[in-house]
Amino acid sequence: MTAQHDIRLFLADVDGALVTRDKVLTEAAKAAVRELDQAGIAFAITSGRPPRGMSMLIEPLGLRTAIAGFNGGVLVNPDLSVIESHTLDPAAARQTVELILDQGLDAWVYTETEWLIRDKDAPHVARETWTVKFNPRVVASFTDAHLTHAVKIVGISNNLDLIAACEKAAQSALGEKASAARSQPYYLDVTHPQANKGTVVATLSKLLNIPPAQIVTMGDMPNDVLMFRKSGFSIAMGNASDEVKAQASAVTDSNENEGFAKAVRKFVLRPAAS
Repeated sequence: MTAQHDIRLFLADVDGALVTRDKVLTEAAKAAVRELDQAGIAFAITSGRPPRGMSMLIEPLGLRTAIAGFNGGVLVNPDLSVIESHTLDPAAARQTVELILDQGLDAWVYTETEWLIRDKDAPHVARETWTVKFNPRVVASFTDAHLTHAVKIVGISNNLDLIAACEKAAQSALGEKASAARSQPYYLDVTHPQANKGTVVATLSKLLNIPPAQIVTMGDMPNDVLMFRKSGFSIAMGNASDEVKAQASAVTDSNENEGFAKAVRKFVLRPAAS
């Protein structure tokens, strides 16, 4: 399946899509972004990561568009100045933390500026610190003061079935009070109801004056499906689940095998050239 010829924006998820499993931005990926720029096609990134956790990508990719951190919970300019921010309702934030802990998961709380955890030796803390390149702050518990400023709450477990079950429980319990979706097999992200990747497409469409039909989206996880549905053409990574692949217009190779660069050339640049 080929993309439309009039694509004007390529919006990519970061982890599991743009970068490799080891969080490496390959030379081929950087070259593909340069080729998009030369073809007059804008490039943007979105992620469950905090904006600070994507800052190392700004210069290598020459980013000039808004960057959507926390799945759209905070949109920033390339200088990291905030364009807009969506904090969770404090009561919904408290309910979320209690639900996650009751289900047997660990919990993290992100504000616009901080990452709060309860145990520095808990699963995935070291890996996440290495990924986002800044340290969390350890707190004894999550207070009302923390939760009043919560932009994203994460449930964490190495039991992937438990994460999937907690995703369903959170969606059922929180309803329209929050958006809950897995951003990694071991992470459940809970954000403001308007902080999801579908809304990221709509926001970038307005900011850049590009109709959603002229936007391509690419990702690998259930939280990327919302942006698939809002864009003109969507690409699932080869490392995505069958559930996610079924929701996309096309499927590319895995993030370990240059799936991003291959998708840019096969589905966007080649149809445009022809």
